[in-house]
Amino acid sequence: MSARDAILGKVRRSLAAGAEDAQRRSAVAARLSDHPRGVVPKRGHLPKDERIALFEEQAVKANATVAHVAGYGDLPEAVSSFLRDKNLPAAVRMGADPRLASAPWAGQKTLEIHHGASDGEDASGVSHAFAGIAETGTLALTSGQDNPTTVNFLPENHIVVVAASDVLPDLETVWQNLRAARGTTGMPRTVNLVTGPSRSGDIEQVLLLGAHGPRALHIVIVDEA
Repeated sequence: MSARDAILGKVRRSLAAGAEDAQRRSAVAARLSDHPRGVVPKRGHLPKDERIALFEEQAVKANATVAHVAGYGDLPEAVSSFLRDKNLPAAVRMGADPRLASAPWAGQKTLEIHHGASDGEDASGVSHAFAGIAETGTLALTSGQDNPTTVNFLPENHIVVVAASDVLPDLETVWQNLRAARGTTGMPRTVNLVTGPSRSGDIEQVLLLGAHGPRALHIVIVDEA
């Protein structure tokens, strides 16, 4: 018997449950298939404009910066403007996300676009979020070739694009939408929840930005319908 089987056996005995308890197996299967929602605060359940305003407010409180563009056609200029304002190199790393690819990057002649996973040598990375969470100003980032996880954490400056229609009230709605979009067999290996730039106060309770990831988080909200 493996250590795992021994531990699970003790748990079953303490619950007076057998390994082949059909009733318990049925209850577990029902819960996994039904995805019951817990109690969800109403804080983020607002009309669209107010929900986006709350998301922006919470993101700024967490030391992120936020910009709006009318459509993906304006995205290259928004990225270039951020880099200029921060006196950063005119180069970014991004994955193969089709929404990012649809932007007219070629129009920014001085901006270098590097594709694929980051090797840690990139100053700035661009990702597209699966969703934003109005309640906390959090971004939900799914892993994969479209948006490599290395781009989320290795560059010191992270630019995250999110569609206004994907700014959702709460985390529970994010999971609901992710299951609807990806099903039970196509889920990403990782979902990273990012609220503001990386920080730590472990050393003498002094806040240090960039402790475990980017020093700066810039969010670009695409407002198009």
